[in-house]
Amino acid sequence: MARLTGIRKRLDHVFQLRANRSSIRTELRAGLTTYLTMAYILFVNPSVLGHAIQIPGIDLKPELLTTTALATAFATMLMAFLGKYPLAIAPGMGLNAYFAFTVVAGQGVPWQTALGGVFISGIVFLAISVARIREVIFTAIPLELKHATAAGIGLFLAMIGFTNSGIVVGHPATLITIGKLSSTPVIVTIAGILVTAVLMVRRIPGAILFGIGASTALAIVAGAPVFNGHPFAGLPSGIIAAPVWPTHLFMAMDVKGAMAMGLIHIVFTFTMIELFDTAGTLVGISEKAGLLDAKGRLPRASQVFAADATANIAGAMLGTSPMTTYIESAAGIEEGGKTGLTALTVALLFLASVVFWPLAGVIPPHATAPAMIVVGCMMMGSLAKIKWDNLLTGLPAFLTLALMPLTYSISNGIAAGIMSWCGIHALAGKGRQVHWVLYMLAFLLLMKVGL
Repeated sequence: MARLTGIRKRLDHVFQLRANRSSIRTELRAGLTTYLTMAYILFVNPSVLGHAIQIPGIDLKPELLTTTALATAFATMLMAFLGKYPLAIAPGMGLNAYFAFTVVAGQGVPWQTALGGVFISGIVFLAISVARIREVIFTAIPLELKHATAAGIGLFLAMIGFTNSGIVVGHPATLITIGKLSSTPVIVTIAGILVTAVLMVRRIPGAILFGIGASTALAIVAGAPVFNGHPFAGLPSGIIAAPVWPTHLFMAMDVKGAMAMGLIHIVFTFTMIELFDTAGTLVGISEKAGLLDAKGRLPRASQVFAADATANIAGAMLGTSPMTTYIESAAGIEEGGKTGLTALTVALLFLASVVFWPLAGVIPPHATAPAMIVVGCMMMGSLAKIKWDNLLTGLPAFLTLALMPLTYSISNGIAAGIMSWCGIHALAGKGRQVHWVLYMLAFLLLMKVGL
């Protein structure tokens, strides 16, 4: 008992639980919720990278799963102890697609060389983080764009939930349309939304987590497909599976090759996407969680950015695409997560996934979709803080809000917001009201478009 009390005191000292009006139980529940909403990356990332990272005669999927779990665990643990915020870091979905389909498959760059480009971009990222350039950028973003980013991320999160569940599907004429509402995954998602919403209205602790559990149970009973594309048929190999060390991926990056090929445009693109994806996610989640101060600044921002940058370097060494702060962190924050203990919980769960990964495969994407949709709804409150009748600020805010879900990219939304903010202010004779850093960012973004 005395030892347990000592652990509690230590956790409170490290993460300032009482000062943040939180508790160990709340932080653990929040961490589990975040983990469940983003555990899909354990299976999706190997699937995406598997199109690019290939060795004839060798199935790299198990190694890619281990790499994904280890990289996420290490990166999120950095966030827990450096940034001390309830934020998780993992391989970015848009970034892994760019890595696999544009750089490797599209431009014919060897995957080892592409990993070298990721490593270099991580070094650049760390340099501008240590120099506090990223912190200056974060602070320079106007409050209106921060509010719009929060809502845009909410819509983006909901869009992922709608597509994962099959409620929204592709259409050749209208781009997207309503899916088959009678399908089992859609029914599971709708039921999960209702359960989660009712529990939240009744202020039941762990509502989102219980919603995920109820959706998963319904999916299993109804015979809906899980991550492997088939109905749940038990765990024939048990709940423990021997981890596969990423022998062919660890330190496989070719930094010299990347420098020799002159991959400046690729490194630049990686850096820019990482910068704006992370900045946008941090702005939105921090605003929603009440982590920003009165001037819209994030305390300990330099530590957060340093953790994120170091994660990219470690990810490249382990053999995965660029890392980014995950918008699914909002689910854990909605559950009450306020400190790094939430992030530490996520990290330990991903570390455990190396051995217990069969359990993660039980939770299908349509069971976590309700959490994404409900959290997306909760993030819409930021829109009330924007003066929509003033186009000087309202239009850039709208472009930020709209383009995130419509282009399936946080970075596209915040880039459009920054460029339009600078352009409208300059042409309307209000150019002096804009921070010089925003003009610099707008110029770099225009260069990126040119590339």
